[in-house]
Amino acid sequence: MPLFHARDLVAFPGGDNSSDTVINNVHYNKTTLDHFNYTLYSNGTMSNGSSCLLTFEPWAPTLLYPNGTFVNVTWCYSPVNPIGERAKIAIGLAVAYGAALFCVLLCLSKHGKLHLPTERRFYPIGRRWQWYWAIFTCATAMISLFVTVDVDRYYLPQLPIILTSFFWYLMQMGAMATAWEGVRHWGSWMERQFVDPDPFILPLDDSRSMFEFWIPLGWYFWLWMNFFLVIPRNWGRIEHQRYPEQIVDEAIPTATDGRFKAGAFCLVVCWLLIVFFLRHAIKHYCPRNRGLINRLVGLMRFTPLRFYFLVPLAAVIPAYQALVAWYFEWSPLNVKGLNAAIFAGGYAPSLLILVVQVAWGFVTPNEDLELKRQRRVRGEEIDREMGIVKRPAWWRRIREGGSHTISMQDRIARNVREVGGAKPSANMYEASPADPFVDGPAAKPPRPPQATTEAVEMKTLTPKHELSDRAAEMLAPNLRAGDFAAARAMATRYDGMANRTRSDRALQNAAGPLFPHINDPASAAAAARRHQELMMDGPPPYAERGRKEAQLRRPDAGRGTSASTTNSINRPPQQIKSMLDV
Repeated sequence: MPLFHARDLVAFPGGDNSSDTVINNVHYNKTTLDHFNYTLYSNGTMSNGSSCLLTFEPWAPTLLYPNGTFVNVTWCYSPVNPIGERAKIAIGLAVAYGAALFCVLLCLSKHGKLHLPTERRFYPIGRRWQWYWAIFTCATAMISLFVTVDVDRYYLPQLPIILTSFFWYLMQMGAMATAWEGVRHWGSWMERQFVDPDPFILPLDDSRSMFEFWIPLGWYFWLWMNFFLVIPRNWGRIEHQRYPEQIVDEAIPTATDGRFKAGAFCLVVCWLLIVFFLRHAIKHYCPRNRGLINRLVGLMRFTPLRFYFLVPLAAVIPAYQALVAWYFEWSPLNVKGLNAAIFAGGYAPSLLILVVQVAWGFVTPNEDLELKRQRRVRGEEIDREMGIVKRPAWWRRIREGGSHTISMQDRIARNVREVGGAKPSANMYEASPADPFVDGPAAKPPRPPQATTEAVEMKTLTPKHELSDRAAEMLAPNLRAGDFAAARAMATRYDGMANRTRSDRALQNAAGPLFPHINDPASAAAAARRHQELMMDGPPPYAERGRKEAQLRRPDAGRGTSASTTNSINRPPQQIKSMLDV
C-alpha cells in the first residue's frame, strides 16, 4: 500500500500556459488548485488537508470546475487495490469460523436440551454459557476477518483497520470466556454427579460453596476490566498510518499505550483463575492424594483431556495480547503487520478452542441423559445387592399366555374370578382347561362343577325360573357342600308381582352368604346391646330416634300411631309452652 509524507511533495506539471497543469493527460486549472490549497504528492494523490483524491488512471477526475468541484472523483479512502495476502488468509479463517459456528449451534441444541426437571442448585443456563460465549467468539471473529479484506484494498488506511482491531479484541474476550465457562461448568457437573445420590452430602454454606459463588464474580470482574481498558477509547489515531512520520508519532504510541498493557494483564489474571478453579474442582470432587508429589500426579491424572488443550490455548491469548502491546510490528492494529504472527497468535488459538469444545460436545452425551443412566445403574446395583431380579417385558406376556390376544370377555371373566375372594391360584389357574389363563400342561385339574365360576362368565342370559339356583352358585363359589346346599335353599324361587319386589328379595338372599353376621342371632344380640348402651348415654332426641329406627327394623312392626287420625280427634288440643314445642 503506498504511503506518503511531507518530503513526497511534487510540483504541478506544466501545461499549455501558466494557469494550466496536466496530470495523467488531464488538464486542470492551476489557479483553482492553488486557490483551494491542493497539493500533489508522489504517490499519485492530491490533497488540501480535508479532502484527498486519486490522480492516476483510471481513477483520475475528468474535470475541475472553477468552484473547486471535481467530476468523477475517487477519494483516497476507497477500496481500489486488489485483494492481498492478508485478505486471502482472513477469508479462509472466516469460513472456518463459520463452520465452527454451525457446529456450536448443534452442540448447544444437544447439551442445552432438558430431560429432567430443573433444579434450583443447577440452572440450565449454567451448561449453556460456554456455547453462548462460543457463538459470540465466532460472530466477532467473522466480522473482524471479513473487514480485514478492506484493510488491504483501501488505498489509504481508514475505517477497516479500526473495525478489524475492535472486533479482534472482543473475539479475544469471548475465547477466554469460552475456556472459563468450560472449566467452571465441568466443576458444576462434577458437583451435580456428587450430590445426585445424596443431596445432603455437600452443604451449601461451607467454604467450598462460598468459593464457587464468588470466583465467577471475580473472574468476570477482571474480564470486564479488560473490556473497559481496551474498548472505550479514541480509535481514530490507529488509522493514521499513511506515512512513516505519522506512524511513529501517532499510530505506534496509541497501539502500545498503558491501557492496552493493563488490559493484557487483566487477561493474565483471568487465566490464573481458570487454573485455580480447575485445581479446586479436582480437590473437592475427585479422589484426594496425600503429599505434594501425589497431589501433582493427581492433578494431572484427573484433569480431563479437553483441558489439556483448552488451558494452554487460553494462555496464548493474554500472552499474544501483551506481546502486541509492546511490539507494534506483530500487532493486528498494524496495516502492514507480519501476517504469520497476526493469524497464528491472534486468530488461531481462539479457533482451536472452539474446535476442542465442539469435538467434546459431539462425543459426550447430554448431562440429563447421562444422569438418568447413572441413576439406572445405581438402581440395578441396589437391586442386585438386595437379590431383586427384574424380569424383562416379554416375561409377563409368556406367563399370561399372550395377554395381548385375550378377548375382552376373557378379561372381564378373570376380574370376576378375582372378586370371588379365593386365592389367585384357585380362581385363575384352577379353572377349566379352556381357560386362556392356564399355563398349558402344568395347569391343575378343573374344580367340581358346583365350585366353578362358569355361572358368572358372560354367556346367555339366565332364565327367570333359574335365577335362585344360579344366584346361589354365583354368590357362594367357595363354600363347602353343606353350606352350598343351605345357600341354594335360601335362594328360593320367587315370582313376585313387580320387578322391584323380586330385586329386593334377591338382594336379601345375596346379603345372607356375603354378610352372615346379619342373620346370626349372637351378632344381632350384641348389636342390640351396643345400641341400647348408646341410647342410654345419648340425649333424648337421639334415644327417641333410636327407638323409632328399632321399630322400623322389626319385621312384625305394625303401622305406627303417628299416621292415625283417631287420636288427634279424641285427644284435647296441645298447649304450647315454649318455642321448643313448635
